[in-house]
Amino acid sequence: MPTTTRQATAPNSAYPHLLSPLTIAGHVLRNRVLMPPMGTEMCTEDGLSTPREAAYYGARAVGGTAVVMTGINFVQSDLEPVHKGLARVDSDECIPGLRGIADAVHAGGGLASLQLTPGLGRNNQYYDELGMEPVSSSDNTYFFDPSRRCRALTTEEIRLIVQRVGEAARRGAAAGFDAIDLHGHTGYLVDQFMSAVWNRRTDEYGGSPANRARFAVECLRAIKDNAPGCIASFRISVNHRFEGGRTWEETQALVQALEAGGLDMILCDDGSYEAMDYVFPPYYLGDAPMWEAAARVKEVVSIPVAACGSLTPEIGERLIAEGSADLVALGRPLIADPDIVVKLAQGRRADIRPCIRCNQLCTGNAFFGLPVACAVNPEAGFELERVIEPGSVAEPKRVVVVGAGPAGLEFARVAGLRGHRVEVYDKGDGIGGVLLPAATPEFKRELFRMIGWWEHQLEQIPTVGIHLGHEVTPEDEVLTGADVLVLAIGSHPLVPEAVAVAPGARPVDVLEFHRGAPLGKRVVVCGGGLSGADAALEIAQAGHEVVILEMAEAIAGDMLMLNRISLLRELEAHRVEIRTRALVKEITPDGVRLAGPDGAEELVEADTVITAFGLGPATGEGDALAAAVPDAEIIRVGDCVKPRKVGDAINDAYVAALAL
Repeated sequence: MPTTTRQATAPNSAYPHLLSPLTIAGHVLRNRVLMPPMGTEMCTEDGLSTPREAAYYGARAVGGTAVVMTGINFVQSDLEPVHKGLARVDSDECIPGLRGIADAVHAGGGLASLQLTPGLGRNNQYYDELGMEPVSSSDNTYFFDPSRRCRALTTEEIRLIVQRVGEAARRGAAAGFDAIDLHGHTGYLVDQFMSAVWNRRTDEYGGSPANRARFAVECLRAIKDNAPGCIASFRISVNHRFEGGRTWEETQALVQALEAGGLDMILCDDGSYEAMDYVFPPYYLGDAPMWEAAARVKEVVSIPVAACGSLTPEIGERLIAEGSADLVALGRPLIADPDIVVKLAQGRRADIRPCIRCNQLCTGNAFFGLPVACAVNPEAGFELERVIEPGSVAEPKRVVVVGAGPAGLEFARVAGLRGHRVEVYDKGDGIGGVLLPAATPEFKRELFRMIGWWEHQLEQIPTVGIHLGHEVTPEDEVLTGADVLVLAIGSHPLVPEAVAVAPGARPVDVLEFHRGAPLGKRVVVCGGGLSGADAALEIAQAGHEVVILEMAEAIAGDMLMLNRISLLRELEAHRVEIRTRALVKEITPDGVRLAGPDGAEELVEADTVITAFGLGPATGEGDALAAAVPDAEIIRVGDCVKPRKVGDAINDAYVAALAL
């Protein structure tokens, strides 16, 4: 575990408000950056915290984060199921593991906060698996089966949950936590009580805003009574973002009741299970899609307010400076780079690794019960075992990397830092591989910034050289004497053999489009995977008439569900026509001839046809290069092994380079 902190203050910083201290309930925060609660799935099957989890949280404190908050610790299984592997704090057996987290955060100079989750209510997917009955604030529909209704909790059961919250808070304080957070957002159980859409009770827990907030207030008081001296915080969804859900007007009355009940700090964002993409905003939603949540709450409370949701340091600085927020919550950005605060304080903004908001290995892993990881930061979640020791190799090797895409660049970065002599060659005139053209739309801006990040990192490694405009052939002298040949040569676009291309037809491959190929007014995109769907959205945003043709039952079937929600909404907003179960038969000069669901053929007219059928690995080229250096170690990374998502390429390349 780290035992010292890195310098995280700078008198002449470009972020004076973000890096200024703040005192809350007697605790001094060294700056205004906090890591909000996010589940890690790193605990044991019994829900106990682990050294792996402690190292993960501790790394964010070492990087300068003022408050590091754990995510989703269940306080009770009396009335709701807690699935194996989910974190819990419902027995004293949990205290030692939690103490490991608090100690790691303190060793890094941060304050440690424990989030308590009283329940998920109608949003708990494990009732049937563990033989329990769905419960909620009222007889609401069960989210995972709307044909079923939940049982309303009795007043005795509510008081039992409040008691369990107090017991959990006591354990948090005993473990050394400085703050206790009450989990009140996303439409979970506390939120169900606070919201008129889910609370139709006629007793003291329903009706007026004060009554609907009563359960939350009683939980807060239980925290205050059992963890005296700890900051009591609350995370709230200010706007549920669905028809009939809670809006900011309703929320303003609720947060006033929470403040009166003893709340010290509040974290504000939007979303619900009905609008899941706002809970984990994908890149389609852009920067700060819910900054207004904090501003609306700050209008009516006097306690510190934190803004959440796809924020950048620049936006955070502005929000604090203008009085729209007091703190800035950086969740996924701190997974991507735990040292954000230190780098800002040291004037190293260009060294901050961008979060590309893909949700692939952070939120995506959590949805499948896997530990949190990161598409762009392979060390996230692996802080104990994935450690680069600069200059650590005893016998540096001469490494030739062919291909300057994500996999090649990450391999070069890690191998170079370890002390190997690395030369990277690419036939293009810029680094980035397919990212260079594919990340051009505004909604993929953060992905595009990864290219600049790699460029800046590699410039600082004296043992790494980049050679552009150089296509390596089997006869190339640069291969002579190579100890290691890294093949990161990517993939080729595929057009199925069954798809005919008529004379005179000029289809445009999706990468050709990204490289600037001209388009007509009406564009037909053949292939509704992620690549085709994103291209269709970009084209529609530019004012073209767009049709997507996909042979499967739905488009973007390879996407994470919550990302797909945003994509489909954006496609609808830009009037993109989506044709599924459409089998492309022929591309003609006039458009695309397809067979529909009933087998009938028709011509879909187009001025431009874009093909996005998929990719195949560049196997042949790699084999030829490998044969030219029989004495070298051959390592294949990225799409030339198997076309996958960018996070897979980066993580695989990191692991391979760390093992070299």
